[in-house]
Amino acid sequence: MTKVLLRAFAKVNYALEVRELREDGYHEISTVMQSVSLADEVEIENAGEGFELRVEPEGIEIGPPAENTVYRAWGLLGDLVGLSRPPARVRLRKAIPAGAGLGGGSADAAAALVGLNELFELGLSFAKLREIGLRIGADVPFCLSGGTALGEGIGELLSPLPPPPPHHLVVAKPASGARTARVYRAYHERPKGSNAFVGPVAEALRASDLGAFARALGNDLAPVTKDLVPEVRALEEELLRKGARGAAMSGSGTAVFGVFGTEAEARTVAEGLRAPFVGACGPVTCGVEML
Repeated sequence: MTKVLLRAFAKVNYALEVRELREDGYHEISTVMQSVSLADEVEIENAGEGFELRVEPEGIEIGPPAENTVYRAWGLLGDLVGLSRPPARVRLRKAIPAGAGLGGGSADAAAALVGLNELFELGLSFAKLREIGLRIGADVPFCLSGGTALGEGIGELLSPLPPPPPHHLVVAKPASGARTARVYRAYHERPKGSNAFVGPVAEALRASDLGAFARALGNDLAPVTKDLVPEVRALEEELLRKGARGAAMSGSGTAVFGVFGTEAEARTVAEGLRAPFVGACGPVTCGVEML
């Protein structure tokens, strides 16, 4: 085998509650996460030597190469197996917007770990890949397994939940992003209310009740991000005006999503929504797919 091609699925947070701040600087959270069909493609070839990363389409901003999650996955994997780092040429076709709270970087890292393990026949267990992934980011373990899950701790302690009742999503993101650290700092500076999103969402999933599920969506960080980026509030309100059964922000933002009953309804709304990024997608049962 000289090449592997993988699909790296985005995630949304149906519900997110922020708990206490830990000594290591991370926040304890409780969240319900879902893999969705919006996806990047990761192609990995045996390059003979070294590492090369090419991102498509041209001009996509992914930050410094050494901080890219695919590069970090390659480096950590090579260090773990105690060999010279596997010679890899990676082509990353981006569809998941950056700075959105949709887990794009984490999904890419998860796909890179799976693909490198397969291509170079490293024989690492899924548990070991999860361990490496957590060193890259808190969402990587979920992006490896995917589906529907309750995340606790910093999001890495995962418990499976029933898949949601059939629905489709419209995901929209304004041009502005919001750095996660800045959002959490602002969250600490404002009075806290008592929110309960996770329990009602999980209960609605277990009952397969779409109406209750859509009404229960919520995110503790949303008020903060909406103050920092007012377009987030405007997009969420527009989704509701256009008939979404419920809407919420994903992660620390700035993407928001609306829940619709049918694919046709979601696509019609997506086509009429004005935002720098708009997409219609649906739930999927895995985080990484080998093509």
